[in-house]
Amino acid sequence: MKRILLNGEYRSYDVENLIQLVHILKLDPKRIAVEKNGKIVKKDEYPETKIEDNDKIEIVHFVGGG
Repeated sequence: MKRILLNGEYRSYDVENLIQLVHILKLDPKRIAVEKNGKIVKKDEYPETKIEDNDKIEIVHFVGGG
C-alpha cells in the first residue's frame, strides 16, 4: 500500500504506477491531467511513472459542456 496525498487528501492505494491509480479511480486517461510532486506527467508516461509513499498527486478531470 502506498500512502499518497491525492488532491489535498491523504489516501492509501495498492498501486505501483500512475496508470494503475487512474484505473482504480475509474478515470478516463484521455480526459484528465495529472501532476506528480509539482510536475505535469505526460499521458504516455503514466505506465512508467512509479508511485511512492508520500507522493503528491493532483488530478484534474476535464468536463465537456456547452
